[in-house]
This record gives sequence, C-alpha cells and structure tokens, in this order.
Amino acid sequence: MPSALPSGLAEMAAALAEGSVSARQLTERTLRRIAAAQPELNAFRIVRAEAALAEADAADRRLAAGERLPLLGVPIAVKDDMDVAGEPTAFGCAGEFPPKAADSEAVRRLRAAGAVIVGKTQTPELGQWPVTESRAFGETRNPWNPGYTPGGSSGGSAAAVAAGLVPAALGSDGAGSIRIPAAWTHLIGVKPQRGRISTWPEPEAFHGLTVNGVLARTVADAALLLDAASGPNPGDLHCPPQISAVEAVRRAPRRMRIALSFGMPFTATPKSLDPEVRSAVERLAGRLESLGHEVVPEDPRYGLIGLSFVPRGTGGVREWASRVPDPALLDPRTRESARTGRLLGGLPLRVSRRAEEGLRKRVGRIFGRFDVVLTPTTATPPLRIGALAGLGAMATDRAMIAAAPYAWTWNVLGWPGVNVPAGFTTDGLPLGAQLLGGYGSEPRLLSLAAELEAAEGWAARWPGVG
Repeated sequence: MPSALPSGLAEMAAALAEGSVSARQLTERTLRRIAAAQPELNAFRIVRAEAALAEADAADRRLAAGERLPLLGVPIAVKDDMDVAGEPTAFGCAGEFPPKAADSEAVRRLRAAGAVIVGKTQTPELGQWPVTESRAFGETRNPWNPGYTPGGSSGGSAAAVAAGLVPAALGSDGAGSIRIPAAWTHLIGVKPQRGRISTWPEPEAFHGLTVNGVLARTVADAALLLDAASGPNPGDLHCPPQISAVEAVRRAPRRMRIALSFGMPFTATPKSLDPEVRSAVERLAGRLESLGHEVVPEDPRYGLIGLSFVPRGTGGVREWASRVPDPALLDPRTRESARTGRLLGGLPLRVSRRAEEGLRKRVGRIFGRFDVVLTPTTATPPLRIGALAGLGAMATDRAMIAAAPYAWTWNVLGWPGVNVPAGFTTDGLPLGAQLLGGYGSEPRLLSLAAELEAAEGWAARWPGVG
C-alpha cells in the first residue's frame, strides 16, 4: 500500500529524524487505514486511537528538541498476548479482562526506542491454532484474499503488516505462530532465539516453547524492530548473548552449505506436502545456489521430539486458562487442552524439559555439516476461513498438524527461524520457506535472508499490487 508518506519501518524512522514527516501525520494515516480495513480484515482487537495520537504528539516534541531514538514517532502494533499499560490482555479469549498496570518488557523496550503503540492485534484463543478466529471477535482475514486466513496465532499482526496498516509488528511464536502467518501473508517473520525478546512478566512462556518475535515487509525492517525489542528483564530464565540484527543485515553472507529438508517429524497423524509448496521451496533453493551457496538434500534427525512438545504446550494452555475471568466462555477445545495439561503437568512435564538438551544434541548434529536448514514453513497454502471451525479437539489437532508440521520443532529446541517469502500459488496465495539455525544464529539467518530479498524483490509486491 505505497503512498506519498513513507511506508517501511526504517523509512519512517529516517523521515522522522530528518523532519520531512511528523509522528502525528504517520499515526493519523495509520489510524485511518486501520479504521478502513477493520470491517473486512479485523486485524485489531484494540485500537488506541486517542492514546496513540497523544504519544505521537509527545514524540514530535522530542524530535523538535533534537532527541533521536531508533523508532521515535514510528507507529507499531503488538499482539494481544503482550501487556500494554491501561489495556486488557485477553489473548484471544472472551470476557471482561482488567486493564494491565504496566507494560510487558517487550512493549517497554519499544517505548524506550520511541515507538507509538497504535493497538493490539488479534490472536486465536491462547494462541493455539494456525488460524486467527474466535467466538470472542470473529475472523481475521488475509489481505491477499479475504476468503482465506492470514494464519495464526499472530494472524492479526500479519494481516496488519501485509495490508500496510502498520510498517511492522510484534508477534509471538509457540509452534510457528509468527512464521506460519508470515508465510501466508508474504512477510518476513522472525522467531528469535529463546530469550532474545523478553516474555516478562512471564519468566518464560508456555514452558519455554513460546518466544516473542517480529513481522515486517523487509529483512531490514525486521532487524530494526528485533534490535529495538530485544533485551532481558532481570527475571527472565533465558538471556542469550546480545546481537546486532541491523549490522547482520548489512553484511553479505559468506558462502554457506544449506540442507534442503522436506522430511516431517513423527506425529502419528496423516500429513503430506502440497506440490505447489514443494515447488516454491525448490525454486528458492535454486535461487540460493545461483547466489553461490551449496544446497544439499538432508533432513534433521528429529526422533520423538513431539513427546517433549505436548506436555509443555498443553501445560501452558492450562496455566493461561486458569487466569481468564470466565472459564465457561472458553472454546471446548481449549478446555480439553487444559485437561490434558493437568494430566501431563507432573512427571511428564519434568521429563519433557529434561529431554530438551538431548534433543538439541540429536537435531543439532546437522549443523556439524551445514550452516542453515531450509524447509517449507507450512505443508499447505493458506487455509480457508472456517477450515477449523466446528471441529472437535482431536480433529483440530490433526488438521493443524497437517497444515503446519514443519515449524513447531524449533520451538522445542528454542533456536531461531526466519520465514521468507517463497512465491505464490496459481491462485495468488502467498507461500513461505524457513531458514533454520542453531543457538543464537539470527545474524547468519538474517544476512542470508537479506541476500535472498535483494535477489527476489519481495517487498515490491503488495496485496492487489504487482
């Protein structure tokens, strides 16, 4: 959605710093776009119109006084599992939630970088599904085709960025919840190393599965937001060494050896790779080879990694479900997951956490021979709106595993993954591929993604344009 005013995150920050645009102008445009798109896309749970304009005016005064910060005056959205002072955090649930007294650490860091928080984006109930639909707010739709989902659970953030409502947004990823919607909306989606962006006031989220991350239209914008939001709270359980994502994007990558993997981890459920997805990822692998990298077919040795995922995922649902004001309003599938979490919350949960180090060693052996693993982000193109509606808990689990079997393993391991656009279906629906790395490998992944972006020109294509 290009316009006379800057559209990208870095472009906005530069224009604000040089004084060619005001924070008020950018925020007013953002609010107009949100209001116009909300009836169809339904990307936002909360729009902070009055508060955002006040923040923009304050940013303009600071800019006029000569202050400069990485995001001073730039409008940003955050997912509705992150606390924003004065706003409720419903996390996709129905009911009356009290306003939060303080910002979460990630939001606090965005404010410290000068960002204007324009609103909180939609997410399915407790972030459980790869679609963003809920009895609490209806359906969030894909800007590329409103008959389809933008994915989930960071679907509101993805829809808002893809439609050009905001230049970038924070999301969270517990089983692919940033990478899946990024794939299905033609975005860069970064699931960083566990602990890179704090989950405080949770010392860790969903027993370490869920991390906060970013969605943006360009790799440079994703890196800028990642650096601004990164950093620990003293109460965090995971504190990886600091990186500079922005510097990594500016560096050309060395020649890399890349494992091309289509193998899926064992789940005891039926799943298959859509031929259009496979073709798109193979084409991207060919692009990497043309850039001088070596691409070799090889699958990580996942083993029974799913046994470590289920107790942690359902345990996280159980903990969140216990906090809602009215549990009777929860989706029956959520209540079923919470019951499972209660059953697995003792010894199975402790065993699943102890198994993590062994799983990292097993899967990580691939990085003794390769620098990066390239896989599909999802096994299918975007799902239609309502594809999971009305299903029971088991049928929902089977359907979402079939659609997205590739992303969740990296949540168990806590390692970084970056979705990059891989092309489109014959019907014009976006597809994505994952660049996966080992511990703390965001700089390598982002440098490679930036090189790909320069060759592919992803950002030039918008919904309805190109």
